[in-house]
Amino acid sequence: MDILLWILVFFSAYCTMEFMAWFTHKFVMHGFLWSLHKDHHHKNHESWFERNDVFFIFYAVVSITFVLLWKYNDLWVGLPIGIGIFAYGLSYFIVHDIFIHQRFKLFRNANNWYAKGIRRAHKIHHKHLGKNDGECFGMLFVPFKYFKSK
Repeated sequence: MDILLWILVFFSAYCTMEFMAWFTHKFVMHGFLWSLHKDHHHKNHESWFERNDVFFIFYAVVSITFVLLWKYNDLWVGLPIGIGIFAYGLSYFIVHDIFIHQRFKLFRNANNWYAKGIRRAHKIHHKHLGKNDGECFGMLFVPFKYFKSK
């Protein structure tokens, strides 16, 4: 298999996941499955886990399914797609859960332009506590206005 094609499929899957995260966040999490996402906006629970973590599990299953399609059905694109989805999930976990929400106390002092922009965008998203009137549903790629100095 041509390595360049494999890398292209991997990065395409990775980048597609940013769109999928935005779409799922806007239309599913803030839509018909708000009941699972609500506890992420309202920290009125004692557990480290949130019902919102179900979405992470869903995409982990999708990633594993693609890897299994590669292994057992000889579908070559299954591996780069599965690993691309996994890599995006890992990036999302590091940025969203560790860096922004501090579920682990790491990266507290990151203060570069990208870190500030991602924090600003997420803060704007969380200022809306309800299901409606939300904004900025992306994670790694957010509108440029959040990266401008204030």
